Amino acid sequence: MMYADKSLARGEEISQERRAEQQPDTRIIGRIIACDGAHATIAAGADDADGSMQWTVGRMISVNLGKTRTVGFVYGIATSTPHWDSGVENPIEVKIELVGEVRDTAAGPVFDRGITAYPHLGAIAHRIRGRDLQAVYDLGGRRAITVGTLSQDASISASVAIDAALSRHFAVVGTTGVGKSTAVSLLVRKAVAARPDLRVLMFDPHNEFTTAFPDKAHRIDLASLDLPFWMFQLEEFVEVLFRGRVPDTDEVDLLRELIPQAKQAYRANAQVGLMRRSSDSGSITADTPIPYRLADITRQLDERLGMLDSKEMRPVLRSLRSRIDAAVADPRYRFMFASRLIEDTLHRSIGSMFRVPHEGKPITCFSMAGMPSEVVNAVCSVLARLAFDLAEGSDGKLKILVLCEEAHRYMPSDPALGFAPVRHALSRIAKEGRKYGCYLGVVTQRPGELDPTILSQCSTVFAMRLANEHDKAIIRSAISDSSASTLSFLSSMGQREAIAFGEGVATTMRLTFEQQPATLLPGRQDDEDTGTGESDEIDLARIIDRLRATPRAEQTDPADNTSQPQPANQSPFPSAAERMAAPVLREPEPSRYLRRSTDGPFGKL
Repeated sequence: MMYADKSLARGEEISQERRAEQQPDTRIIGRIIACDGAHATIAAGADDADGSMQWTVGRMISVNLGKTRTVGFVYGIATSTPHWDSGVENPIEVKIELVGEVRDTAAGPVFDRGITAYPHLGAIAHRIRGRDLQAVYDLGGRRAITVGTLSQDASISASVAIDAALSRHFAVVGTTGVGKSTAVSLLVRKAVAARPDLRVLMFDPHNEFTTAFPDKAHRIDLASLDLPFWMFQLEEFVEVLFRGRVPDTDEVDLLRELIPQAKQAYRANAQVGLMRRSSDSGSITADTPIPYRLADITRQLDERLGMLDSKEMRPVLRSLRSRIDAAVADPRYRFMFASRLIEDTLHRSIGSMFRVPHEGKPITCFSMAGMPSEVVNAVCSVLARLAFDLAEGSDGKLKILVLCEEAHRYMPSDPALGFAPVRHALSRIAKEGRKYGCYLGVVTQRPGELDPTILSQCSTVFAMRLANEHDKAIIRSAISDSSASTLSFLSSMGQREAIAFGEGVATTMRLTFEQQPATLLPGRQDDEDTGTGESDEIDLARIIDRLRATPRAEQTDPADNTSQPQPANQSPFPSAAERMAAPVLREPEPSRYLRRSTDGPFGKL
């Protein structure tokens, strides 16, 4: 009986092969002549009139094995001889990479990754059928968004499993000018539509994404940012004070001691008797998000400067005092120090930045063009840290996607570069965020300059055209399935094309993103904004005045919490025309604190 079953099965296999041989010649393309487990070679023929056969790389083919059909990807073609004869059929060899196999079920064709039955020599190979091609990229019932079409067959939609792509993080890589920003805006728009509970925080270094979401985005820039200084942790606050330079350890230790005392003083004034217990006072650190006044910090510095036993520490005290005064007076840091009153505004600030409630605008675009690097570093660190803490504190109810455009700026591959707190905050999201509903999206044109740990945590990658060999090598090392040969097209793909691989897709696929309307393209500028209606002559004085203009309409002295109104279009500095007409004045001498700290017995600080 067992032999009869084997004979019957063999007979069915032979009959299926015979039926395949009797199919129209347009589908039968050759036979297997070599197979090594991962790749196979097909022997076929072609002539000058064989255009309908589409002998091109990048195509999917199937190998008939009876009950299953092995799916292969064409990555190389060549003639068997080093010349081409016109008018006759030329023998050719087709190199394929084995991707998986399709089996027929009652519900239709089903695709499985991996190979259970390898092609035997002489097996018939032909172009894949449309039903089988759809089965290859079917997501198996997972919630999907359609982002474009397959490059091989424009009639088949390219779909992405949005839940898997978000929860396990994703990356979009590609050189500049290939439509990377447009693809990102499309993915975000589709994700927000499919996941109404999703909030998106976009780090926008070029101020280009707000126009891509005209009715869904809330824009925050340096003028509208409200992030009080007391929300910064010690490392982030030190970055602001030292402007990206290596901090002085004595000054940092002094801040670590003074800031908790200032926070205790604020809480003691706000809630009389609450901070008198020693157990409460010990729970406040320099990183605890509790309001405090800079006036309390400077007052303690002045008191220590007046002590007779603080001679050795006087240069450190004076240097720290001058740094704080310089940061408070810098118009670029108004978003930190311009509050009229030192009050607990944590609820209002977080609600605005993370859209709780979102009020129909779940996307926050943090526009960073023109900001100093130390401002960008400190603010991005705070926002990334708050995103994780909010998602964790909400017990998974708040879903947040942190999208980093030009991610290699925040997470460079060299640990000595970048800002360590930003790297730590984003790494924490990449490693632990999926547990709490905090997701990471990475966008970069130089994946070779990105921290490899971050890229390895992105389980779904959309690789657009890349020219740098090191960047392509990084992407090849990240691909996990057997379709590595697909990445050989990275340097020759067209506009809006990408190779998607990872958890968010059924198998590696080459796709073309949807064409977006001109009104939804990132960086779009209205025609009336391209000119001012004035003369085309360059007004250098006006440009300099704009560079020096303050981002806010009020000036505030945080020491006494008072403010003097100032016209929004007026700069705190004299204009170029005023400087030309005014007499030449001597530069003011530095304060006695600054003069002593720079020329003191400990040398220059």
